[in-house]
Amino acid sequence: MEKEFDSCILCPRKCKVNRNKGQLGYCKAGIKMTIGGYRLHLWEEPIITGKKGSGTIFFSHCNMKCIYCQNYNISTKNEGEEITIERFTEICLFLQKEGASNINLVTPTHYIPLIRKGLILAKNKGLNIPIVYNTSAYENIPALKSLEGLIDIYLPDLKYYDNNLNKYSHVKNYFLYSKLAIEEMYHQVGRPQYSKDGTIKKGVIVRHLVLPGHTDDSKKIIKYLHDKYDDNIIISLMNQYTPVRKVEYSNLNRKVSKFEYDDLVNYTYNLGIRKCFIQDEESQDTSFIPSFKGDHMI
Repeated sequence: MEKEFDSCILCPRKCKVNRNKGQLGYCKAGIKMTIGGYRLHLWEEPIITGKKGSGTIFFSHCNMKCIYCQNYNISTKNEGEEITIERFTEICLFLQKEGASNINLVTPTHYIPLIRKGLILAKNKGLNIPIVYNTSAYENIPALKSLEGLIDIYLPDLKYYDNNLNKYSHVKNYFLYSKLAIEEMYHQVGRPQYSKDGTIKKGVIVRHLVLPGHTDDSKKIIKYLHDKYDDNIIISLMNQYTPVRKVEYSNLNRKVSKFEYDDLVNYTYNLGIRKCFIQDEESQDTSFIPSFKGDHMI
C-alpha cells in the first residue's frame, strides 16, 4: 500500500480520500494501475515518435473531465485492465525491445506512486530510453517533485488561460496550477536536448489544443509561453480538435476553421517563435482517435 493513497492529494483537487481503504476520489482511481492499452504510437510530434514509434501506455481514469475528451472510454467510463507494478515494468521493457523511441505515460497523475516504483524497477532491469510524462498539466508540485530524476521529457497540455473556460474540464484555477506545474517541469529537465537520430531525449514540449471560437485565449497562452520561456521549450500548436459527441456549448460542436488556425499560426510566427510544431487539416479526423477495444497488445 502506498502512503500517498491514505489521503490522496496527488492532484489539485486534493480529494483526501483513503484509496487504501477503497475510497474513491474525483478520478475514481483505486490502488492498482489501470491501463486502456499500450503500443508503439506513430502520431506524436516527430521528435517523440521517432522511426518506430513512441512506446505509449494509456492510463485509465483522469483527474479532469473535459467534455470534449477523445479518450472518453478510458478517462471517464474508466474502461481498462488492472496491472501490477511488475507488469508495468514488463510492458516498459517490452516496448523498449520493440524499438520504442521512449516510454510515453499518458494521463499518469493519479498513479504517480506506483509509476515511480515501476520506473525504478524497470531501470534496474535495463530500461534506458527516455521517459515521457504526458499530462493535462493539472498537477500538484509535491507529486511532480517526487518524480525528479525519473522523467526525461515533460509533455504537458496548457489548455486555458481564461478561468471562464475551466467549465469545459470541470476544474478550478486551471491556468494557475498548470503554469506552476510547467515551471517545475522545466526546473527538472531544462532546455531540449536531442539524440543523434533527432529525437528529443530531454526537455519540455507544451501542447495547446486550439478550440473552436477561442483563438483569443490561445493567443494569450502562446504569448505567455514565449514571454516566460522564449525558445527554451518547444510549443505544439494542435489543430486536431474533433467533436466526438454533441455538447452543450455550440462552439464546441464544430472543428476549428482553417481561418482560425492559420491566424493563430501567423500570430505565433510573428511573435518570433520558431520552435513550434503545427498540424494540417488531416489531423481533424476521427481516424486519429485511439481505439482501446481489445488493444492491450501491440
